[in-house]
Amino acid sequence: MRLRSLLFVPGDRPDRMEKALTSGADALILDLEDAVAPAAKADARRMVTEFVARGGHGPHIFVRINPLDGDADADLAVVAAARPDGYVLPKSESGGSVRNLAARLDRLGDSGARIIPIASETPQAVFGLGDYRGASDRLVGLSWGAEDLPVAIGAVSAREADGTYTPVYEVIRTLALMGAHAAGVLALDTVFPAFKDMDGLAAYAARARRDGFNGMLAIHPAQVPVINAAFMPSAAEMEQARAVVSAFAANPGAGAIAVNGRMLDAPHLKAAQRVLASVQTE
Repeated sequence: MRLRSLLFVPGDRPDRMEKALTSGADALILDLEDAVAPAAKADARRMVTEFVARGGHGPHIFVRINPLDGDADADLAVVAAARPDGYVLPKSESGGSVRNLAARLDRLGDSGARIIPIASETPQAVFGLGDYRGASDRLVGLSWGAEDLPVAIGAVSAREADGTYTPVYEVIRTLALMGAHAAGVLALDTVFPAFKDMDGLAAYAARARRDGFNGMLAIHPAQVPVINAAFMPSAAEMEQARAVVSAFAANPGAGAIAVNGRMLDAPHLKAAQRVLASVQTE
């Protein structure tokens, strides 16, 4: 499953769901949590269910339910019958949270839905970032957030004046990145809140890909093309990757070979193969 861009859409706005289908996002996240006021949640569940049940969407359709200790069961009781592609789990604290959700889906007869936890929204969750490996076959990715945790611990902000993360949240971002890769699932960077700052978004997304993230979350359709472009290799990268793969194929017994004036070995071959594989779609 390729998930470069995952676009949040309010669950009580079917008009925006329709528009989001043409955004180019690899996945939509129909939000029943933060984007929906408590009084509107019942209507939002109905709207999301009707939209998902229609089928034939194009992008993958995920639903962000409410936390497991909140209204998750009320969400699932309505939405699960429509069989979305997966669920985004907020306030996930460890692999145990994923297993908990998986068990609830099993009881509802849904054996296929994938799960993406938002895995850093409480203090306890930070200590569970390395606990997702083997949690469930449903686990397809792991993301983090920099909005809820500062509130939970009484921090003034997660960011410096220039918008970069403070050292505390850089550590959490790193742990989320490593936790995802340790679990063998997609590492998904968090949202870039300044949705009108396309230059800032491009720099943020490029940094995310450089660091090893496979995609990121979006909060506005205008962000999607920038994010998609950032998580695709450039023409120069593709050319170099093909040269590396071809050179090793021509020298099957070599442990290290020279390509364009550089000595390369097995890790470089693996990286080149990953670049070529990243352009494949699903």
